[in-house]
Amino acid sequence: MFTIITGAQFGDEGKGKVVDLMSGNYDLVVRFQGGDNAGHTVKVGEDVYKLHLIPSGFLLDSRVLIGPGTVLNPEVLIREIDMLAEGGIDIGPEKLGIDARTSIIMPYHIELDGLRESRRTEKIGTTKRGIGFAYIDKVARDEIKMADIADHARLLRRLAELAPAKASAIKELDGDPGIVTDEQLVAKYVELGRRLAPYITDVSYEINKALEGGKNVLAEGAQGTHLDVIHGTQKFVTSSSTIAGSACANLGVGPTKVDDVLGIVKAYITRVGEGPLPTELADEAGKQIQEVGKEFGTTTGRSRRCGWFDLPLLKKAIYLNGYTSIALTKLDVLSDLDPIRVCVSYELDGHVLDYPPEDTAVFAQCRPVYEDLPGWEGDLTGIRSFEELPQAAQSYVLYLEKRMGVPIEYVSVGPAREQTFRKETGN
Repeated sequence: MFTIITGAQFGDEGKGKVVDLMSGNYDLVVRFQGGDNAGHTVKVGEDVYKLHLIPSGFLLDSRVLIGPGTVLNPEVLIREIDMLAEGGIDIGPEKLGIDARTSIIMPYHIELDGLRESRRTEKIGTTKRGIGFAYIDKVARDEIKMADIADHARLLRRLAELAPAKASAIKELDGDPGIVTDEQLVAKYVELGRRLAPYITDVSYEINKALEGGKNVLAEGAQGTHLDVIHGTQKFVTSSSTIAGSACANLGVGPTKVDDVLGIVKAYITRVGEGPLPTELADEAGKQIQEVGKEFGTTTGRSRRCGWFDLPLLKKAIYLNGYTSIALTKLDVLSDLDPIRVCVSYELDGHVLDYPPEDTAVFAQCRPVYEDLPGWEGDLTGIRSFEELPQAAQSYVLYLEKRMGVPIEYVSVGPAREQTFRKETGN
């Protein structure tokens, strides 16, 4: 069985905890795009793990893989491996594999990212971690790959080839071009490559052999649907394709192998950084959602902008990903709000739209049209089944399910593994 999981909004939907919940049923859990600009938090008991690269399935028996569609900062990965080792969790080569073709984020990528963002008159909101520039090099065939840093002589040859153009680009943006050939940084990457060399694998081969042998594979995306580099809210997007189809392309698995596509959806909506968010709340309700939901980025610590649930955006996510089921997270955050509002369409220049306009500038002018639903009171975090939810909370879930036209399979009422339960078929 091959299952793909993606975020259906702007990221931060709770993919990590859902992957952690499901990974016990999968032999392989694979990351298929993005870099350490994405973060996921997994809580088990009193232990909290905040990670950016290692897929969530590491806590159970799954083997976890980083596919070649990702861009990898090896220093961040080593830091995560060492952090988990301190907590008694061994992430050795038998547990983690990294594709040899994975593009490496180099110090000059990070330098260029920061310099370029500072020059923009209209900020994108980049994390300044070099993600975009690493993807530029991948497309331009100028990347340094995982296999390169694992071979000292090969890395030096590749750097010598690329250094003049990178130094020139940094100098043009008034940065320090010396970062490209800095001996200490080069030595650091040589050492990182030495440590990571045993982890190198062929991810496409591993996945296809596993599926051929009747094993289960879970592909995990980063960020969210509307940050997709092609289909998202340009230019306020990430640098990779975040939708389900990109899992097949990035991992080297044919689309006929896909069995299920699960979308992760918050019971409201959030966004980090710039870009349109039609239902954004600047009132007390928005402040309450942000505080109760602890809406601060795992990667950057930035406050997330919060808004009511946006059905037109979700409909687009369903079209783009082909979801077969939905996991609804953070339902508990909406407690003690009344009414609870759901955006069902947009108003634009006197017209009603039930689907987001393609042009981001036009989309930014849309105003939400709401339907109001009754709220509920009380703490939901101790609830362990759909039937235990207050009637108004059940009605909200069923309302969303009907309007989305896709079954809600899981409901989450807190960050811990045991706070996510299945919504049984027929409810």
